[in-house]
Amino acid sequence: MKRLKFLLLIILCSMTVTGQNYERTPYGIKTTLDSIGLEIQFFNPSTVRILKSPAGWDYTKESLAVIEKPEAIQLKISRQGDAVRLESGSIEARLNLKSGNVSFYGPKGEPLLNEKDPGPQFTRLNDAGRETFSVYQPFVLDKEEAIYGLGILQNGKMNQRNQTKHLVQGNVEDVVTFIQSVKGYGLYWDNYSPTTFADNEKETSFSSEVGDCIDYYFMYGGNADGVIAQMRNLTGQVPMFPLWTYGYWQSRERYKSQSELLEVVSKYRELGVPLDGIIQDWQYWGNNYLWNAMEFLNPEFPNPEQMINEVHNHNAHVIISIWSSFGPQTKPYRELNEKGLLFNFKTWPESGLETWPPNLEYPSGVRVYDAYSPVARDIYWKNLTRLHKLGMDGWWMDSTEPDHLRFEPEDMDTETYLGSFRKVRNAYPLMSVGGVYENQRKVSDDKRVFILTRSGFAGQQRYGANVWSGDIGSSWESFRNQIPAGLNFTLTGNPNFNTDIGGFFVGSYNKSWNDGSATRNPLFQELYVRWIQQGAFTPMMRSHGTDIKREIYYFGEKGEPVYDAIEKAINLRYSFLPYIYSTSWEVTDKQSSFMRALVMDFVNDKRVWDIKDQYMFGKSILVAPIVEAQYTPEIIVSVNEEDGWNKNDGTNDAEHAVVDFTESRSTTVYLPEGTVWYDFWTNDRFNGGQQIARETSIDLIPLYVRAGSIIPLGPEVQYATEKKWDNLEIKVYTGADGSFTLYEDEFDNYNYEKGAYTEIPFSWNNSKRRLTIGARQGSYDSMLQHRTFSVILQDGTQKTIPYNGRKIDVTF
Repeated sequence: MKRLKFLLLIILCSMTVTGQNYERTPYGIKTTLDSIGLEIQFFNPSTVRILKSPAGWDYTKESLAVIEKPEAIQLKISRQGDAVRLESGSIEARLNLKSGNVSFYGPKGEPLLNEKDPGPQFTRLNDAGRETFSVYQPFVLDKEEAIYGLGILQNGKMNQRNQTKHLVQGNVEDVVTFIQSVKGYGLYWDNYSPTTFADNEKETSFSSEVGDCIDYYFMYGGNADGVIAQMRNLTGQVPMFPLWTYGYWQSRERYKSQSELLEVVSKYRELGVPLDGIIQDWQYWGNNYLWNAMEFLNPEFPNPEQMINEVHNHNAHVIISIWSSFGPQTKPYRELNEKGLLFNFKTWPESGLETWPPNLEYPSGVRVYDAYSPVARDIYWKNLTRLHKLGMDGWWMDSTEPDHLRFEPEDMDTETYLGSFRKVRNAYPLMSVGGVYENQRKVSDDKRVFILTRSGFAGQQRYGANVWSGDIGSSWESFRNQIPAGLNFTLTGNPNFNTDIGGFFVGSYNKSWNDGSATRNPLFQELYVRWIQQGAFTPMMRSHGTDIKREIYYFGEKGEPVYDAIEKAINLRYSFLPYIYSTSWEVTDKQSSFMRALVMDFVNDKRVWDIKDQYMFGKSILVAPIVEAQYTPEIIVSVNEEDGWNKNDGTNDAEHAVVDFTESRSTTVYLPEGTVWYDFWTNDRFNGGQQIARETSIDLIPLYVRAGSIIPLGPEVQYATEKKWDNLEIKVYTGADGSFTLYEDEFDNYNYEKGAYTEIPFSWNNSKRRLTIGARQGSYDSMLQHRTFSVILQDGTQKTIPYNGRKIDVTF
């Protein structure tokens, strides 16, 4: 009897397939076909992992990005002819026993994605003395299928089809080996070495320079939000940022003294222009031999603690530049070098002198640290605590890709804690940023971690980081490229993105390269205004760059069109803070996104699949920024007395051209089908599914609100927390049913993780013209017990409603 039971167990757990066995595992199956070992693991009903390697190859793979563990689910496994079907109820993975290819199907049996035959390739590789492989896996997509993702790219593309793209971290491109499809699925290629993504008429493929195995995750969400939710389940959820991070940020390369930084904050308060953050860029530490000392060693910053306190006394916040490299005279360098935790390839800055171009006769000796090492990450934080104890509010982690100059192939053989640099190259930002986040979380829950960083990878959303698109050029083309770059980054599961408003390098708009005159040059003024208007509808509104001082008062004075347009954009941002902060909670709690490609909400309208200059901000507001010059030429030009404009002759004195920024212009906007739209500024009503003409002015960014939207607007303030939200304006856009949840908490600690927050649900019943303000849910110590909501319909009808936390119905 025991022998019979044992035989039955073998039959249940193992099946013979064309001379091969496949073994059932707790999470799926594994087998060997055509000398390739293959394992199919279900992580949850909607996500499945595919592992492939040469048969008999012994390896251990621990993901750096994936933190979810596979769960045992009800999985139906069956054999039909040459196919083994693994069905979870949400998706099906089907293994072809002849070809070894895996295909994926949706909950109704609809085909989603197929591996291509011939299938994977493993090419032997000696990686810095270790035997391994280069790996390649092709897939077949539908001919018209649109895909998105791959990170922050400067290719200006929304749909990422029809290209070959080498994916390696850089200054202005942050790569994520993830794509998602309009068919409602996503694919994460879990490899950290330089990788090539290729899509052409024959196939779509990933190929990576180093891999002990092919390792990818297929996930089905049904739509873009669902795919993002699965990716975050796999790689980590998004923590809340403080409210003040959603205010306006002023920065430049660089504030050269303590007094200069404080003067900027004081000037904004004097002018009455809102400001919540200022950023101290590099060289507060002194010379390049002291690079990233994580100390104020520059004598121009005599009392940094006093400086920080004065910023705080102005009700503003300050974050500071820190790097992934250290100069040879710094404390961190000495400690890391002693333990062999510094790399030897060339990085920035190359020279110890500050002259340009770099004088290589005086090498800086600056070296990148091994962020893959937990010991190195702890040393990094130990030294950073000197700034943390001063009261610094957050971190500007620059060069987290990191900078790799004068590339030599042997640089990739550099040994790291996790193997060759080649093997783990693209995960550097994940490890460096993660080290700061995790160490700060160990110290205190009183202040939320806020990191601004130049590079990102899959999973980095879990580390309190907002990624900016690097040191981009200042041009209309560059501006246009940032919008699809941010949207595609969002579609990888990373919701926090921003840019250097105006572009980093602005020198070509100056009369001479560094004279700072661009702020009075109409060509740059127009570009800057349009960029800051768009920046108001990103997760972080931040002006930064080199070659000019770009504080508002360098662009003119109050009453002048350019100054007023900049101020209007900043004030507009602050009016939306209750909407933005509530959206940030939806990002954290409901796995939503701030910047939403139109395909996320209107996938059935094929005309939006490749729109790259419009997007939704939250789920209610369509943003259609002006991305082409309307008042000036887009090229850099100089003035000619006869015709006004001429091609650049090298002198660029365009500031003397007469430009009337008070004149009106026009643009076109596409309104997606499936809903009614309202012009935010005029409340004019439009049916979706059409392109419309919109009259514009220098101070106006076209905005449209979808019917059924409920938008809370905040008071006029100088900083985010200046006034309580005790009398919010609630805009209701009729024409469809809708809902919105107003979220509030203590704004800057982690008590929300313990339930210290409130939600107030609003719902609009269009047929009954009734607004229901639901009972307040939750509590925290300083919450408002009583308040007033000023409800305004888009037709102008309004009512003032006292609210004490109990449900109330209001009919219009």
